[in-house]
Amino acid sequence: MPTSSASTTDASSKTPAASGGVQSLERAFDLLERMADAGGEVGLSELSAASGLPLPTIHRLMRTLVACGYVRQQPNRRYSLGPRLIRLGESASRLLGTWARPYLARLVEETGETANMALLDGDEIVYVAQVPSKHSMRMFTEVGRRVLPHSTGVGKALLAHTPAEEVRALLARTGMPAATEKTITTPEGFLDALEQVRKAGYAVDDNEQEIGVRCLAVSVPNSPTAAAISISGPAGRVTEAVAESFVPILQGVAAELSVALSNQSPA
Repeated sequence: MPTSSASTTDASSKTPAASGGVQSLERAFDLLERMADAGGEVGLSELSAASGLPLPTIHRLMRTLVACGYVRQQPNRRYSLGPRLIRLGESASRLLGTWARPYLARLVEETGETANMALLDGDEIVYVAQVPSKHSMRMFTEVGRRVLPHSTGVGKALLAHTPAEEVRALLARTGMPAATEKTITTPEGFLDALEQVRKAGYAVDDNEQEIGVRCLAVSVPNSPTAAAISISGPAGRVTEAVAESFVPILQGVAAELSVALSNQSPA
């Protein structure tokens, strides 16, 4: 009986600590997500207002994150995302691209054009995967390439449901340089384009990033991180006429990719 009593005592003493540890972990990740949403740098009072957590709790969690290198404290006493997150993000991006490749390969088979996957990373679009077309004339986008969202189909797809004031703030930070004479270079023009994306259910880059290249893009619904897929090819092949048949294929593959990325495991 003493052994049984001791076992019961150990279990009861460990359960609250384990529960508290899980709660602290959830809160820490929530704070990191909120920091990312705020552009990567925030003050404690902003985090408290956004999360609803008391300042002492946030301060304790931030001290731990700073000690681990995932957050750093700036000279102005504000907190920013730390350099140790870069390695995690780069590794996750590579894996995401690996998981996406079979779905992009299907896009190439069914449309004949180069297929891409891109993420919204801060204020920029980063391409994380590509499967090239089998055509002799085809489009290449280097994996890891970064571009501004206003000149790309994937950028429009990713920002289509972002509040207008947030889009304006992003455009103010990045500027809207013209990659070609067809690039949208005004916030109002870009917001109008996003409205068209919401109505149509897909985005178009019509010679806006590169003359002679046309892209069709859709977002990946419910993705753990904002993601979009696209097909790109010569403007003479990726026409408005073929969009009618290509867009449903894009949307179907995006839906299947969404399920794969959800990483749901049986209970």
